[in-house]
Amino acid sequence: MKKDKIIYWTTTIILFLMEGVMPALTSQTELAKQGISHLGYPVYFGNALVVFKILGALSLVIPQIPKRFKEFAYAGFTFNFLFASISHFAVDGVDFQSFFPLLFLVILGISYTYYNKIYSPKNEYNS
Repeated sequence: MKKDKIIYWTTTIILFLMEGVMPALTSQTELAKQGISHLGYPVYFGNALVVFKILGALSLVIPQIPKRFKEFAYAGFTFNFLFASISHFAVDGVDFQSFFPLLFLVILGISYTYYNKIYSPKNEYNS
């Protein structure tokens, strides 16, 4: 059980740092604005995306958040990573940036799997 919690919290903290903290600190930089524009999205889309990323990341790391909201956060990040990868493939072709979101999709999948393993109703060790 301890190994499961370590895996869950490690992957979840990685997601929190990359999808919550980093966007909050860097979203208004010129590089971030150019990145959104490069993919063909308007700047206001990037601003909305940052707000939802921060809310989703917070919902994953705050234990008191109900499971239903965590499920929405996991689904939202799944769509985010898939569409980020698709956008990069469409604009940039096959390169590292096109596959990078898929790496985080794998980390998200591991976090989600271990979240359900640890906090499922049938698990008598919920804490």
